[in-house]
Amino acid sequence: MKSGPRITTIQGPYPEFTWIAVLVGWAIGALITVSVAYAALMLGFSIEGSELAAILGWGVLRGVMRRTSIVENNINQTIASAVNGASSGIMFSVPALLILSKQEQFVDLAEINLPLLILAAVTGCIVGLCFVIPLRKQLIDFERLPYPGGIAVAAILKSPGAGVKKALLLLGGILAAVIIQSLCLVLYGDHAKWLLGKHLGLPAFLNLNLFLSIMTIGVGYLSGRGGLWFGAGGFICYLVLAPLLSLLGDPAMVEMTSNPDQLRVEVFRPTGIGMLIGAAIGGILAALPMILGAFGALRGASQRTAGDVAAKDELPLSLLAAMVALGSVLIVAIAWGVGEGKIGWGRAVLSAGLGIAWIWIAGVIVAECIGRTNWSPLSGMSLIAVTILIFALKGGTDTLTTIRVAMIVGATVCLGISQASDMMLDLKSGYLIGAIPRRQQIAQMIGTWLGPILVVWLMFVLHQSRPGGMGGDRLPAPQAQALASTIDAIVSGNVPAFRYTAGAILGLMLAMSGLGGIGVLVGLGFYMPFDIVLTYTIGNLLRMASDRYFGKAFGYEIGVPIAAGLIVGEALVGVGGAFRAIAFGGT
Repeated sequence: MKSGPRITTIQGPYPEFTWIAVLVGWAIGALITVSVAYAALMLGFSIEGSELAAILGWGVLRGVMRRTSIVENNINQTIASAVNGASSGIMFSVPALLILSKQEQFVDLAEINLPLLILAAVTGCIVGLCFVIPLRKQLIDFERLPYPGGIAVAAILKSPGAGVKKALLLLGGILAAVIIQSLCLVLYGDHAKWLLGKHLGLPAFLNLNLFLSIMTIGVGYLSGRGGLWFGAGGFICYLVLAPLLSLLGDPAMVEMTSNPDQLRVEVFRPTGIGMLIGAAIGGILAALPMILGAFGALRGASQRTAGDVAAKDELPLSLLAAMVALGSVLIVAIAWGVGEGKIGWGRAVLSAGLGIAWIWIAGVIVAECIGRTNWSPLSGMSLIAVTILIFALKGGTDTLTTIRVAMIVGATVCLGISQASDMMLDLKSGYLIGAIPRRQQIAQMIGTWLGPILVVWLMFVLHQSRPGGMGGDRLPAPQAQALASTIDAIVSGNVPAFRYTAGAILGLMLAMSGLGGIGVLVGLGFYMPFDIVLTYTIGNLLRMASDRYFGKAFGYEIGVPIAAGLIVGEALVGVGGAFRAIAFGGT
């Protein structure tokens, strides 16, 4: 009987698949995953972890262990980014369940079977990888899609000395963030604001406050000029619409402008949620040319995944097919178990079949989009998946069971799609440095199980420890809020229909503008508290200033590692505080 893939330490000057690479990858992946997931829940969008993993990998492998193999660090970053894939995949679905569970009509949704949820998430990861691996030769070897993120990672891998320097800067950023954020917590408390507008004597409706968060500045710095679209949404709300409403609105609206928090909750936030939904749908429509290209890639891949060369490069198709079959059976069992048998085996098979099909379709589409533009329509794909599942299961059982099953299977789908796009980005990096694809594919499989465990644990820790829980002011989770609001609309119709519709039309128009994901960014700017938007914009402006006065090389070589360290450092403080609150009480 054949045994599973064996990890061996390759002798010689360039070891590749080693236990050291695996262990370092798990450790770095865990650190990045917790940090990125925390930032995603605060700001609404995720951060690619491959570059951070490659930088930290050089810090550990070369700086501490004196190992110089580029391909070994590539295995490390592949595993670490596989772990981190859960941070983007889960942030749409599980937080939405927790948000809905705070509402009276959905309160029983809080009773989530965690072992089944984690098993579903890991299964989705594996299935997504099995579907996308056969596309490698078509998308990378033949079509030569650019995968800009993969090129950036390859550049880091090829510069061991520069990588160690960046790792030191990143560690310095972590230390600075830990010190700064700890001082802010002691002096001002959690989610502290600097009331700039009040100090300047400006009208309340302008809402000019700054969120005291070094992480938010770091994320803004990484985004640079492109992140200004996020700021634009907030500026439109409070520097344009709020003054107009105070001058021209009816008496009730004029009174509301004196309380910007109420204005955001009742006017701007529902409009922003509508924009997120419209932008997600528009993103799918805008990606239609790439969708057609993706199915063309499938046809080409089917002709190029046989033969001796392919067998040496890729994991065997027979193994991948067997894993998909096993995953399908598991998802059926999970759907039946989550539904406590109420949905019956027929609907369990239906939900699993729809989920597996959507992982295949959407995984290919997202891999194509990432390859051509470095932009992912993951939020739109996730929203559509959950909506399809709810309508497919509706009427077969009670509403809460329908939602619970749809959301758990939806989480499976989200993670499968996320892992598919991450795999192709990492394979592009490996292609550029001469790595062996088969070993990277095994590394991704080895890394993918850890992320769901960490992220699900983090979600529940933060939800229990933050006042207001998931979806509250201290933990906005805007993408999940959009999904939760969509589900609420499907089930109860209890939504501000006019504002949702107006926002959806605006988001759809922005998404179809040809400017990538600006519809999502502007919608987030409408939804998020303006103090977070302003602080984030400071990071954008700092990046633009450093690029202009010190050159883009300075930003990439020095600014980016420090900014990444600021994100990790504050996230560690925030997660540590949440764990302490649960262990010892308090907030």
